[in-house]
Amino acid sequence: MGGQQLVLHEEEFNQLNALCDRLQRESNAKVTLIIDRNGQVVAASADAVRMDTVSLASLVAGNVAATGGLAKILGEKDFSVLFHEGEKDHLHITLIGARAVLVVIFDSRSTLGLVRLRVKKAAEEITRVFEVIVQRSGQQGAGAITEITDADIDSLFSDV
Repeated sequence: MGGQQLVLHEEEFNQLNALCDRLQRESNAKVTLIIDRNGQVVAASADAVRMDTVSLASLVAGNVAATGGLAKILGEKDFSVLFHEGEKDHLHITLIGARAVLVVIFDSRSTLGLVRLRVKKAAEEITRVFEVIVQRSGQQGAGAITEITDADIDSLFSDV
């Protein structure tokens, strides 16, 4: 699963955004994001437009990678949940399979317990959506390769 390139279709993109919106509402969070392990935003709740999600996603991915290194030193496979507590805002990070990371930013309007409860349910749903994405990407990848002929390749590189 790690090496396969995924193709995110509009249907799955909309499902993931809807899951982020619902998780934000149900957990009283400020923002929710789904990012990939490379630090790219995959989906986000609507309120995420108010912040620099590109930088946030990149830094979270770096945090996950660094924490993964710590886990290996300690003999763990991974730390699946990370939590950072600030004075006003808190960051809850959950690994979703081998590809995705769920990020929830919340403040005093919510509690860590509520966020953890809602994240658990959302993570299961996000996993199911990613299973569909992987399945569809695998089917398309095989089809695209078999549809390209030697003549197609020759015509791409010809000077005519």
